[in-house]
Amino acid sequence: MRKKRVAIIGGGQVAEKVHVSYYRMREEIDLVAVVSPNSDRAKSFAERNDILHYYTDAAEMYAVEKPDMVSICTPNNVHYENVMLALENGCDVLCEKPPAISADEAKKMQETAIQNNCILAYNFHHRFADDVSILRQKAAEGVLGDIYAVKVQALRRCGIPGWGSFTNKDIQGGGPLIDLGVHMLDAALYVLGFPKVKKVTAKMFQKIGTKKSEGTLGEWDPKKFEVEDSLFGFIELEGGGLLQLETSFALYIKETSIMNVEFCGDQAGATLFPAQIYMDERGELVSLLNRETADPDRHQKSMAAFVDKCLGKDVMVADGQQGYVIQQLIEAFYQSAEKGESVSL
Repeated sequence: MRKKRVAIIGGGQVAEKVHVSYYRMREEIDLVAVVSPNSDRAKSFAERNDILHYYTDAAEMYAVEKPDMVSICTPNNVHYENVMLALENGCDVLCEKPPAISADEAKKMQETAIQNNCILAYNFHHRFADDVSILRQKAAEGVLGDIYAVKVQALRRCGIPGWGSFTNKDIQGGGPLIDLGVHMLDAALYVLGFPKVKKVTAKMFQKIGTKKSEGTLGEWDPKKFEVEDSLFGFIELEGGGLLQLETSFALYIKETSIMNVEFCGDQAGATLFPAQIYMDERGELVSLLNRETADPDRHQKSMAAFVDKCLGKDVMVADGQQGYVIQQLIEAFYQSAEKGESVSL
């Protein structure tokens, strides 16, 4: 069997530590090229990771290398153009989150993947944790009953990234919602089976990032802090349920960081990381499931699913349709917060 030829678009940290490191583990994969607009960076990346070829122009790379699969690890604002170019060259694509900057871009990417008979997957790696699959199954079996309230939290007390473009709205598309909240939102919706959404309401704040310049993840320029440092919102589901979302780069909370989802059903409640299910009997908490630690191998399992899918196996990936739904919700949260009114979907 011929090995799958894989190219990496973007020479940053996630490309090296997640994508390249996993591809090197698979004997079915031949990592053939890396593309970065900076020639020195592309060359250094290729040399460090024993990749034979590097390019500054993606179109040239496709013409010469003809890869079968591509990982898109670029800044958010160029996800769309890079995914579209890969799909137009007949490649299966794994794109880092978020799918794009706008829902319209995500929809066009999905449509192009279908037209070209290509796999399009997004690296929402948290949904690949065993904890998520366990709770999804238990929820489908009715163990929690009617899940009518969900709380999604992706919070940092003072974790504004001090590197990259995380505070640049034009490049990033937003702050903690599009960077952190998107992960837990995807995990929550996957457990719920992606229910239909009726309405989205949100409020966002910029209260801390413009006043401080240093936190747990380094230093930033408060004069160039252009994104929200916290956002809070609600999703009203068509079936009557409610999903509450809280996300922040900076928020004065007790914990340094919270990345979790809580589910409240009329038969039992659950927490996602680690997976726990519990109920009450006569005022006493009763545990139905109690994993002590959350699955740490989420990145690896997400990468494995993409590779296996490209090899023809029937496995779950975070596909183009689900990516489009997530992007719609992210866009709706921001629109609601900016307009000061609910957004119907």
